[in-house]
Amino acid sequence: MAQVEKQKLLFILNTGSGSGQTDLKEIIQEHLEKSGHLFEIYSLSKNFFIQELKNKISEVNADKVIAVGGDGTLKLVAECLLEKNTPIGIIPAGSANGMAKELGIPLEPIPALEICLHGKPKKIHAITVNDELCIHLADIGFNAYLVKKFNTLNHRGMWGYTKAAWQALWSHNKMEVAFKIKNKMIRSEAAMVVIANATMYGTGVKINPDGMLDDRVFEVVLVKKYSVMEILKLKFTDMKLNPENIQVFQTAELTIRTKRKAHFQVDGEYIGKVNKVDATIILQAISVIV
Repeated sequence: MAQVEKQKLLFILNTGSGSGQTDLKEIIQEHLEKSGHLFEIYSLSKNFFIQELKNKISEVNADKVIAVGGDGTLKLVAECLLEKNTPIGIIPAGSANGMAKELGIPLEPIPALEICLHGKPKKIHAITVNDELCIHLADIGFNAYLVKKFNTLNHRGMWGYTKAAWQALWSHNKMEVAFKIKNKMIRSEAAMVVIANATMYGTGVKINPDGMLDDRVFEVVLVKKYSVMEILKLKFTDMKLNPENIQVFQTAELTIRTKRKAHFQVDGEYIGKVNKVDATIILQAISVIV
């Protein structure tokens, strides 16, 4: 029987991700105890600084760094290893896990861990959006507003979200946006504009069906109209959005301007209100294990 090559692994564990009902630290330890691999599990403190994480990754100098958490945890690890060759593994433990789904990584911890151990590294691009790293999806407008509202809900299920969406429809105004693609100026009313590195939201809705993580462009998805039904599709189902309301453009850099300040989110994190968004592609930004 061939001997398994010994690997040095660093797990970055976000204990605040997801429901917290599964003890991922124990699962990882039990699975790796007799494997022959060297490993360390580093739990993120509640009020950590990213420089602490960078120092830890540098100090351990592992063969692979594995993000154990949601898209936010993966984004943190990606920021530390941006434009470096160290492969990043993913054990999904968030509420949406959009990038894990995008890359076909199982949501169960043991199969995901096996991919981290035996999968192959794949270089993918990322985007800087107003100096924020975006590995998944960023947007301005209605969805960003819903991200803000949803994070404050006491009841985070379908009913609570429906109520917030209905209220938001009455309080959120459409934007007037302008951006240039290949020397052509696009001006439009919009419910939201998505800067899409990936193809779909964590729910499985494909907002950007033709997107690729390893090409030389990202997509700009202009959503002109929205209804409660479209919002519920976006959050809770994998049903297609109405194509009559959507235009898709491709580019490697972009500036969006809005007449009034619009809500803005990156990878599920609400950032604030802006009236200008600058986005630029970072080719071969990180290496992920798939």
